[in-house]
Parts: sequence; structure tokens; C-alpha cells
Amino acid sequence: MNIKSNRLYRISFWHHIIFWSVYFLFNTFRWGSYFDDYVYSLKTNLLGFPIHITLCYFNIYFLMPMFLFKKKYISFVILILSAIFLMVLAKFNLTYFLISNEVWPEGPNPINTLTLNYVIDMMIGELYVVTFVTAIKVTLDFLKEHKRVADLEKAQLETELLFLKSQISPHFFFNTLNNIHSLALEKSNKTPKIILRLSELMRYLLYETKHERQSLQNEILCIQNYLDLEKIRHDELLKVNMCISGDIQDKTIAPILLLTFVENAFKHGVSKNIGLVTVDININVEGDFLYFTIINPLPSEQMLPNKFNQSSGIGLENVKKRLSLGYEKKDYELNIKSDEETFTIHLKIKVTA
Repeated sequence: MNIKSNRLYRISFWHHIIFWSVYFLFNTFRWGSYFDDYVYSLKTNLLGFPIHITLCYFNIYFLMPMFLFKKKYISFVILILSAIFLMVLAKFNLTYFLISNEVWPEGPNPINTLTLNYVIDMMIGELYVVTFVTAIKVTLDFLKEHKRVADLEKAQLETELLFLKSQISPHFFFNTLNNIHSLALEKSNKTPKIILRLSELMRYLLYETKHERQSLQNEILCIQNYLDLEKIRHDELLKVNMCISGDIQDKTIAPILLLTFVENAFKHGVSKNIGLVTVDININVEGDFLYFTIINPLPSEQMLPNKFNQSSGIGLENVKKRLSLGYEKKDYELNIKSDEETFTIHLKIKVTA
């Protein structure tokens, strides 16, 4: 969780001092102006504010946690009203004996005995102070909790994205290592070149994909390295038509997003066909958006006689989840379709910050 966000809504000791000092000065000048007697106002506020403070903290730190938050509403109401009533009795007697025997100068008439009107008026006044202070505390607690939940959701989102990316890399390496294994068994002289290309891809995937966004140029270079691997493996039986257009400078995209589509095309299309296989890749940047299209042949009946659904692969499911987590809905469109011979992916995605 963000430490700064915790400090933003944390109420320190000095916050309490500043709040009550400002409130005390405001009340003293307010009633001093009303009575035209600032000395009297100072005395009554020096007496009344300890009562205000006691009631407020008693409510916030004891009554609310012990009764209100535990849904003991009747007990809470009885106790808070009882506490206010006792404080009003204390205020009346302290005012009478320490300041003036005319206790209620702001009332209809000054009094020297406890009356029902005085009790009701003072209880409403104390209830106002308690409610005001409690509202501040509850508001700050709400903001703090809201920030905590938002930070937690963000952390969970980042964790899930990292998990999805960690699934993609092993999936890709597994397929490529299988290719190297096949060539090694054949003692092919292509094996060293493939290992070199694989090491470049591993370096990229390990060290260049840690951030939320990656340079589009680097992503395209990663795809080209992958295609070089596949060209070495398939030799003259593979034809890749790759077209790149538009301004790819200073554009960013989620790491290894496009590579997942390319790798999926080779896993489910190229590797499951006999003879010459063609893969068409088009990368076009227009304004703030990248338009990506990849077309690969469906598996031949000889290689896969059973019903096949390429769109249900692990790689594509992961990339769909990554898109939904990493981008707003308005920032991308993904369309996957197939006909009798080909499988096509169209992706429109925002590539600017």
C-alpha cells in the first residue's frame, strides 16, 4: 500500500491540537462579540471545551466502536444521551460555582437553577459539537479506507498481470525448445543459430518486459527475432509476408502482446500443416492506434482430423485477459474469426500514452 496515501488521511496529535485551538478561538470571539464581554466568553469556553472534547472522544473511541459498529443501536443512543446529560449537569454546576450564578445569559432569561429548557438547549448544543467532530472523523476514515481499497485493487491488478505474463513466457519457451530438440536430434547445422536467436528473445523477455508498457519498436523487433527462429526451422516450407507501415516511433504497447498472436499462429497453424505454409502479418499505425492483422492457415485434416478451435488456446485466452486488465474498453478492439481455410486475428489498440 502507498505509505504517502496513509499519511494523507492519518490524524496526528498535532491535528487534534490545531483543530481544537482554532475551534476554541472561533467560539471565544463569537460569544465574546455576542455578550460584548470577551473575558466572560473566555472563561465559559475554558470551562466548556474540556466537556466538548471529553464527549467527542468518548463517542468516537469508545461508544461507536463498542456499540454503534456492533449494531447495538439502542444501547448507543441511550449511552450517548446519558453522557451528554451528565456533562450538561457538570457544566451547569461548574458555571454556577466558578463563573457566575446567572448561568444562562444567552437564554430567554438568566437562570440560577436547573431548568428543562436549559437542559434541552445545552444537550442540543453538545450534540451538535459531537456530531460535527464525529462527521470529520468518519469522513477521514472513509477516505482512508477508500484509498486503501483502491490501492489493494491496483496491487491485485498488477499481480494478476504479472501472473499472466509469467504464463506466456514459459509457454513460448516450451514450444521453441521443442523445436530445438527436434533439430538437435537431426544434428542440423541450424541448431546454433536457433539457440542464438532464442537467447536474444530470452534476454528481451526477462529484462525488457517488466514495465506495464514497452516500446512498439522493441516489440516488433522481438517478433522479427521470433520469425527468424521459425524461418530457420521451416526453411523453404515457410513464407512470411510481413508489412509494417505508419509511424512506429515513440509508440508503446503492453509487452509481448503481439508476440502471443504470432506464436499462436505458428503453434496451431504452421506446425500443423504439410508443405508450403504462408503467414500474413500486417502492422499499421494510424494516429494513436495500431492496426494489427495476422492470418494463418488452419490445421490440415491429415495433421488434425478432429474438430479444432484455435481461438480457445491458452495463449489467446491469456491475451484476452491481459487486454481487459491493462486497457480500457474504448482503447482496443479484438476480432477473431476463421473460415474454411484460414484463421484471422484483427487487433486495434491504442499505442500512445
